[in-house]
Amino acid sequence: MQQEKIYRAELTACFGDPVDENPTGVIEEAGYEALGLNYRYLTVRVEKDRLPDAVNGARAMGFRGFNLTIPHKVAVIPLLDELTEAARLIGAVNTVVSENGKLIGENTDGKGFLTSLRENGIDPAGKTVTLLGAGGAARAVSIELALAGARQINIINRSEARGAELASSVSEKTKAAAVYLPWIRQIRIPAETDILVQCTNIGLFPDVTGKPDVDYDSLRPGMVAADVVFNRPETPFLQEAARRGLKTITGLGMLVNQAALNFRLWTDAEAPVRVMTEALAKEFGLN
Repeated sequence: MQQEKIYRAELTACFGDPVDENPTGVIEEAGYEALGLNYRYLTVRVEKDRLPDAVNGARAMGFRGFNLTIPHKVAVIPLLDELTEAARLIGAVNTVVSENGKLIGENTDGKGFLTSLRENGIDPAGKTVTLLGAGGAARAVSIELALAGARQINIINRSEARGAELASSVSEKTKAAAVYLPWIRQIRIPAETDILVQCTNIGLFPDVTGKPDVDYDSLRPGMVAADVVFNRPETPFLQEAARRGLKTITGLGMLVNQAALNFRLWTDAEAPVRVMTEALAKEFGLN
């Protein structure tokens, strides 16, 4: 007897603003197709004050899960039923999974970044890390690097309250020492920095020509510079770092690796990482 075809797809999505140029759907859809899964990924612009409506809509429509990007990673927390231990430690959520009607917040950003570092031959254990920014991405990256053994975490941020709070949170929740450094004009990057991570949205579409206001001549060749911004991958920040002899790491690895983690959470299947990586490379003309 022929089995009836099922037309209803499992729904996943990304909620953010801006979100038009976010390529996560390309990665996830490539994975779904490779495994023959009847899943769809929607890229949805959700304005800041409409997030509760979007989450309630996803709940009502039985979404399997969804991603959060700027500006929703912290604001979504009170709208969820539970948080994983990682999301609780980080204090931000980039991935939500629906389990038996309960919306559970997770954070795969920091894990994706850590995997990308290691794929590039960089182990954060014992290193001094300097982060630009104190938002959702910085929270995830700082906590995961501290848990991976980073010795010192420097948080550079314009808002003292936000930067100092993140530094205090990292110190309290991990074994790493963390300090806040005020971002005043073209700040010099501490000379002891081993890994410099650009965690702000500067350089993100549509501001693709923007770069952080730092003293780039304070960068030294022994440092590694990484950016969480992925479009375009070779950001002005990374170009400045490369011109000064630094090893650079784009945001593409973090994007693919966190997408693979999301894929597993939503589908209970092993992510076809090679296929997903190739799809992203093709999207950016890197093949």
